[in-house]
Amino acid sequence: MKATQKKHDGLSYEYKVEIPAKDLDQKVDAKLKGYAGQVNMPGFRKGKVPLQLMKQKHGKAVLGEVIEEAVQEATQKVLDDNKIRPALQPKIEIDKDYAEGKDLVYSLAIESLPDFEIMDMKGLKLERPVADVADKEIDDALEKIAANRKGSTPITGKRASKKGDILNMDFHGRLASDPPPEDGDGHDHRRPGMHAHNHMLELGSNSFIPGFEDQLIGKKAEDKVEVKVSFPEDYHAKDLAGEDAIFDVVIHEIREPSETKIDEEFAKSLGLEDLDALRKAVREQMEAEYAQQSRLKLKKSILDIMDEKHSFEVPKGMIDMEHEQIMRQIDAEKQQTGSTEELSKEEKDELAEIAVRRVKLGLILADIGRTNNIQVSDAELQQTVIREAQKYPGQEKMVFDYYSKNRNALESLRAPLFEEKTIDFIIERADVTDKKVSIEELSMDDDEDAPKKAKKSSAKKEPAKKADAKKDEKPKADTKKPAAKKAAAKK
Repeated sequence: MKATQKKHDGLSYEYKVEIPAKDLDQKVDAKLKGYAGQVNMPGFRKGKVPLQLMKQKHGKAVLGEVIEEAVQEATQKVLDDNKIRPALQPKIEIDKDYAEGKDLVYSLAIESLPDFEIMDMKGLKLERPVADVADKEIDDALEKIAANRKGSTPITGKRASKKGDILNMDFHGRLASDPPPEDGDGHDHRRPGMHAHNHMLELGSNSFIPGFEDQLIGKKAEDKVEVKVSFPEDYHAKDLAGEDAIFDVVIHEIREPSETKIDEEFAKSLGLEDLDALRKAVREQMEAEYAQQSRLKLKKSILDIMDEKHSFEVPKGMIDMEHEQIMRQIDAEKQQTGSTEELSKEEKDELAEIAVRRVKLGLILADIGRTNNIQVSDAELQQTVIREAQKYPGQEKMVFDYYSKNRNALESLRAPLFEEKTIDFIIERADVTDKKVSIEELSMDDDEDAPKKAKKSSAKKEPAKKADAKKDEKPKADTKKPAAKKAAAKK
């Protein structure tokens, strides 16, 4: 085998590799002789088939195997001889003029991992922001839990509906351009997804598209109302966006919201022994959330320091792959929301910076982990799978089956575990000082991927869904600022 370097530019290498025909022939003969003992051919005892007949019958298939193995061996020798650690799978292109009996010539393009020295982490000074849970915050959290569980009672008398009332109603919708439900052709033209029975709607909640709830104010039980609205131009269902629609609504009952008292009975309704136990559960959850926020801030400062203190060339191929992944995520989010908004040049430039930062920090953390023998055990990986399964109550078996049958998916859980263990390793060796901050400062949204001093990217992580407290679980306190209005409900 002969390898000639054709190009070397930074981390990029290109070689011309030649494998003599005689070497390939020898490997083919050796492989065919090995197969001869397994082949049955009329007129010959097993293992006695002449090599020439074996070549005629199986030579081409075996040559393909030999070429694949020879190229792998030659490529690995080039990497070893030149001490190249490939960043990605090398690109191999066999000479199109190759024919059986000729020397095999192929081009080998490689991008190497960079060589760099990890900063001395001894005495690394870090500041961890921490916030205390105040009694008022617990009170506020309990108020939110109670508000989410507020009940309702039927109104007394026969007054008309007003803002704040809760209607029990049926609705059936269609586009204004659709034929009426009963146009004589025997077909129901009402659109799937635009109907509901015994739906509970709070007037003024803005949970339906603009104008819908307003037209139900001033109505009485048993009223039939034709509601005419227009779907917003940016509505998530593209076939409805910007369309005029008509909903036939029947009001069954008008109810008033009833206040939920935060007392011993309320605590017991949530599965807690008494109000003190409820307050304790809320405090513990909020403390855990604050601790998580503190860790995220500390991790962000570590990543900023690692980014600032290390300077080296980052493999372009890895950057391109990371950038493609970011763009796929953005495209998927746009598809989910129905957004057609294009990224600005500033946003595109920032995403390019984020791709570089992610790859660079990944290489730094990988090197720290490798040199300090940080590993993720199978038991730790299994615990992560269990936590993933717990996110989908009733579908745990499906989640376990998915990861047990999909090795790549299982391994995708290893990378974030490795990253967190490496961050823990750095924190344990650093000089960490706690700094008291307000909950507003602690809750300030920092994106650990964002370049330092850069505007936050439009590619945001999906927020976790909130869950109502149930009798068999501790209540979940909402310690963050109120979310933006929800998208209009499907009808």
